[in-house]
Amino acid sequence: MLLGIPLLAETGKETVRGTLVQQAGRKPSLRTKDGKTVFLDGDEPTRGVLNDPRLAGSDFEALGHFESPGNFRIDPIHLRAMFVYKDGKKLFITYWCEVCAIRTYTPGKCWCCQEETALDLREHDLP
Repeated sequence: MLLGIPLLAETGKETVRGTLVQQAGRKPSLRTKDGKTVFLDGDEPTRGVLNDPRLAGSDFEALGHFESPGNFRIDPIHLRAMFVYKDGKKLFITYWCEVCAIRTYTPGKCWCCQEETALDLREHDLP
């Protein structure tokens, strides 16, 4: 997997893909197929996704830009810039409350019932 591949020339966005690594006391990172480590950061809701232990070790892709070599800033959460690959499919990362039927894009408690939301990987993003 090559790092920093422009998605579309007019957008200037880049993508990184690799195995999501979460280590205590360190920023989440990706271990790319060529063995490089790319540290990830983003807005607060994005950091919530990056630190979700249910995603540790996943085949993870992020859109955004390199702030410096080895440091990638993911686009804000509302741009839906994080994906997981599973069984050959590119899946959107979402969270779902079974009780209230409320979908969110970062892990945590449902804002309504306060139950923990479930990770819900989806083939299609919702409008």
